[in-house]
This record gives sequence, C-alpha cells and structure tokens, in this order.
Amino acid sequence: MKFKPLNDYVLVSHIKAEEKTSGGIIIPDTAKEKPQEGKVIAAGPGRRDRDGNRIAMEVKKGNRILFGKYAGTEIKIDGVEQVIMKEDDIFCIIG
Repeated sequence: MKFKPLNDYVLVSHIKAEEKTSGGIIIPDTAKEKPQEGKVIAAGPGRRDRDGNRIAMEVKKGNRILFGKYAGTEIKIDGVEQVIMKEDDIFCIIG
C-alpha cells in the first residue's frame, strides 16, 4: 500500500527495544515499555504559515528519531504496526 502523510505528519516504524538487560536478564513482553526510537518511513511536505507559505520538514525518509512515549497514533499498514505523528512530537534526529 502506498502511504503519503499530509502537511507536517510523519509515519514512523518502531525500532525494536532490547530484550535483555545489561546483566543478561530477559525482559518479558508484559514488562517492556513502548520504544521511543524509530525510523521515518514517510514524511509530509510540511505545514503552512499564516501567509500560506510552506515550511519544509526537518525530518526526511530514513532518519532515525527519538519521540515522546505517548506521541502519535498507532496504526497497522499491511500488517505492520507503525505510528503516525506530527513533526512537533519528534525530539531529535539520531546520527
């Protein structure tokens, strides 16, 4: 399925969290927190200012990002869980 976010929305795929602690303890699924790191799958063209001019997005497809724990809305596309969020919910680009 082709997916193109509008305005300043970003489609993000979660990057898997570690399944073991540094001491070697395996973390069960029920105790895992939602990952706050992801990869940008698609990004919209950017929002518009008051005069109607487009403000370009700072993130682009392929960027690794950190975002808020409760940011965005979880959706399934072709059976894969992903998150759609506004660019404002992204804290930083990694790398």
